[in-house]
Amino acid sequence: MAFSFRNLLSLLSLITLGVSADLPTLYEYYTEGGINSGLSVDQSYFTLNGKNISIYSGAMHYFRIPPELWQDRLRKLRAAGLNTVETYVAWNIHEPQDGVFDFGDGGTDLGAWADLAGFINLAQQEDLLVIVRPGPYIGADLDFGGFPSWLLKNDGIEVRTNDATFMSYVQRYFDQLLPILSELQFTKGGPIIMVQVENELGFSLRIDTDYLQGVYDMIVAGGIVELLSSCDGIGTWTTGTLPGLLFQTIEVTVDVQGNFGALEELQPNKPLMAMEFYPGWLDHWTDQHQTKDTKAFVDYYEQILAWPGSVNLYMFHGGTSWGFLNGASNGNGDNAQFLPITSSYDYDAPLSEAGDYTAKYDAIRELTQKYSAAETYTPDPPQLIDRRVYSSVDLNGQLTFEDILRQVPDKIESDVTLSMEKLPINQNSGQSYGYTVYRREGLNIPANSVLTITGHVRDTVMVLVNGVLISNALTSSDHLNDFGFWRIENGSITLTTEDLSDATLDLIVENWGRSCYGNIYYQFKGLVDANQVFLNEEELSAWTIYPLEFKQSWNRNLTDWGSVEESQSGPALYKATLAIDDDDITDTFIDMRGWVRGFVIVNGIVLGRYASGLGPQQTLYLPGPWLQKGDNEIIVFEHSLQPGSQIVFSKDSIFNTP
Repeated sequence: MAFSFRNLLSLLSLITLGVSADLPTLYEYYTEGGINSGLSVDQSYFTLNGKNISIYSGAMHYFRIPPELWQDRLRKLRAAGLNTVETYVAWNIHEPQDGVFDFGDGGTDLGAWADLAGFINLAQQEDLLVIVRPGPYIGADLDFGGFPSWLLKNDGIEVRTNDATFMSYVQRYFDQLLPILSELQFTKGGPIIMVQVENELGFSLRIDTDYLQGVYDMIVAGGIVELLSSCDGIGTWTTGTLPGLLFQTIEVTVDVQGNFGALEELQPNKPLMAMEFYPGWLDHWTDQHQTKDTKAFVDYYEQILAWPGSVNLYMFHGGTSWGFLNGASNGNGDNAQFLPITSSYDYDAPLSEAGDYTAKYDAIRELTQKYSAAETYTPDPPQLIDRRVYSSVDLNGQLTFEDILRQVPDKIESDVTLSMEKLPINQNSGQSYGYTVYRREGLNIPANSVLTITGHVRDTVMVLVNGVLISNALTSSDHLNDFGFWRIENGSITLTTEDLSDATLDLIVENWGRSCYGNIYYQFKGLVDANQVFLNEEELSAWTIYPLEFKQSWNRNLTDWGSVEESQSGPALYKATLAIDDDDITDTFIDMRGWVRGFVIVNGIVLGRYASGLGPQQTLYLPGPWLQKGDNEIIVFEHSLQPGSQIVFSKDSIFNTP
């Protein structure tokens, strides 16, 4: 096969890095003489284009890294001696509304992360092969496991099954996605050497092999000719795959010998690959920050390489679940066991959330060099990006809750409460993220009246009477056992100690992340079918519903900022201005320990959530490319009556023990 334009870009990129003429690049080595075949598992070891290869891969998700920093992170991965990068493909990024697709040119709210082909091409330019895991279900600790929430507007739809409605949407999505991936396959001159079909289906509560076969058929019909694989854990391998059609890979935590031995017995005379080997782990709110001992990691990693086996480090670089994209776990599905994941996806990975090298990174570089059979050029690790502690800035503006509602573009009148996903907005695609306000006006509320919300709320609710917050702020994990949070079923709160007439009741319900694994089948947020609202014993109706989505264009055009009030009555938006008058614009962290609970917006982009009383995350990563010379607008949505007085910066991430 002729040397492709992408190959030329790769070579030119490597020349700029100072590639030694003594060793070939990865692509020079594996494409010498032309491309005749892809990745083969027809023997007990991998071959690529007829040459032996051990896959040393690292996971990093394009949607968790600022696109301006994709190249930096990919270059660091290659410099660790790894030859492959692995990424999931997030459906909810690429089809945020029903039938509205964005692969980098659609201008949607998450469109900055949508240039999947750009990420894959950059990987090739940095001399990396690529493994793609397009799902459609990916898990990934992402909201709804990567599914778009608008799927739920279809009554009775059964995601992750052979349900006809669901599969029709998968087909339509794949019709957009697969042509992009097809053109980037290794045998066409691109970097993709493996495509995974679905993900961890063996762990699903509804294992449907007809569904898996249907996804496989779509991928094959979509022109994917590279190696197709599955991934599951020990004990689930025969239920989450298609024997004979999919190359089986496994997840490994500690028992390398036991896992590889069992896989070798199940799939004899094939290469062995740990598609997910964990250098660290994710954080939930209320957790301690999860870490994994470097020595233990090195021991197990070397066992894999020495087997000899192939490996994908999940995660090599975790990054950040920007905005409201974090997922959650949800136990039995009634929300009693709901547990949201933090915005930081640092993962105690070899490359930190902000792209710093760790001891694990150094160990990976040393071990891959020791065990790699193919002698190809490995670049030196790039210089780290400096971080800066900007001077603290005072607040200079406030929007009260009523000020916020006046600027909400959509207002729905409904006799009954509607879940986020059922709201008739966004071209009838519902509301995916943020908060939903349910307002009831003209109420007569006698003294000592009790408000009851049946079922478990999804996921938190703030109660305001005449604009005054009366429910508890979330200042410690103990409050999760109080009214207003997901653990409590049929929660009640006393609204007033005096008679009120013509009063206004507001219920601000927050989606803190849809379940991403386990029980993912009931994912509605807001006030859902299981929730009824009673004032004393009378069910309330005639609601006005305000979706608070906090989309970038809306965030950037908020007006009528007032002065900051010393005495607060309810949740509000607070504004500060970071003025940068020099050219030293670089990464930083925002330290939220002086605030209580909410999220932060910088220049329109929602960075993520904070909950200082819960832990473990106490800072929010702010990439330098999202700042500019001159004024930078920082907005905080604070739930409580205790806003911080300043925006404070930190050079490093801060985690605490709750």
